[in-house]
Amino acid sequence: MQTTTEAAVATTGATPLAEASQPGRLISLDVFRGITVMAMILVNNPGDWGHIYPPFEHAEWNGCTPTDLIFPFFLFIVGVSLVYALDGVKQKGGPQGAVLLRVLRRAAVLFGLGLLLSLYPKFDFSMVRIMGVLQRISLVFLGCSIIFLKTSWRTQVYLLAAFLVGYAVLMQLVPVPGFGPANLEPSTNLGAWLDRLVFGEAHLWKQSKTWDPEGLLGTLPALGTGLLGCLTAQWLRRRDQQPAAKVAWLYVAAGVVIIAGLVWAPWFPINKALWSSPYVLYTGGLAMAGLAALYWVCDVQGYRAWTRPALVYGVNAILVFCLSALLSRTFSLFKLMGPAGKTVGLKEWLYEWGIAPFFADPRTASLVGAVVLVLIWLGILSWMYKKGIVLKV
Repeated sequence: MQTTTEAAVATTGATPLAEASQPGRLISLDVFRGITVMAMILVNNPGDWGHIYPPFEHAEWNGCTPTDLIFPFFLFIVGVSLVYALDGVKQKGGPQGAVLLRVLRRAAVLFGLGLLLSLYPKFDFSMVRIMGVLQRISLVFLGCSIIFLKTSWRTQVYLLAAFLVGYAVLMQLVPVPGFGPANLEPSTNLGAWLDRLVFGEAHLWKQSKTWDPEGLLGTLPALGTGLLGCLTAQWLRRRDQQPAAKVAWLYVAAGVVIIAGLVWAPWFPINKALWSSPYVLYTGGLAMAGLAALYWVCDVQGYRAWTRPALVYGVNAILVFCLSALLSRTFSLFKLMGPAGKTVGLKEWLYEWGIAPFFADPRTASLVGAVVLVLIWLGILSWMYKKGIVLKV
């Protein structure tokens, strides 16, 4: 899923359009991935969860904040990446058994890492959350890889429509056993019922207990997010279009997809926790526009000197996501006396002594705490990048 980025760091001038039009090269993908992961680390690690500026929080239920864009952007990137990884195999034709086994292995490793994050540090299998962020990435990667290898782009468009319409029908028309008519409430919608039936409440998201934002049924529209990435990548890899035309038409497509999501939203609200069909279109369209802009700047115009921080995050995206979560939980095991006279974890202790006292607004202090962590990881990842250490799943 990673693309080669070393040349991007060394190149600071403009790149010829002919180079940008080559299908095997997409520096903007690593940049987009890196920006997305940096944003993920930022919003997942505030200094104080009780004091957060609204844009850095998820929508309470319906709606979409900037934070709600991060996960769909990453799934969109998964869709783009797998096309660049697998298109050569698809174009050659012939047996695909070996590559499908590699896809399955990678998906299994991602799912296993997600379970590890759920288990750590208590390793209580009776309460482990089965689904989660990495688990959803795993299933979308697996499903979209198979679809891409086995179908044409036209079939992928039809499947995208079928997934989104089919999900809307299930969620809005199918009665919920034990509750009555279809509804979109957190604990009583069809997806929440299915998760409780399959996994049991002990294995759902601990903050909700009765439903999971990365639940089983929501994987269906999440595949749609991945397919939008697949379709975008296939368009960018075309040899019969000049880069300017690719970008222009990608912006047109992004606008159409965003408008379709907004038009649909009054009937099926934009909702991250449900991964609603309009949410797929709205966030997918924004992701298309974002990648188009980066493609034009990085791959076509060749302005790459500014991209180093995003690149070092982008090439080790899964690694930094996993390690940041593991270290945060490890720090919570070390208990120290905080300035307020209560025992807190090491991370909270460092924040309360080293950052919070210097800011009058606790929300600013909380944001600074998150930014400091992003910069610490930037230093670590920059060292790894310089040493050529890239750990792939």
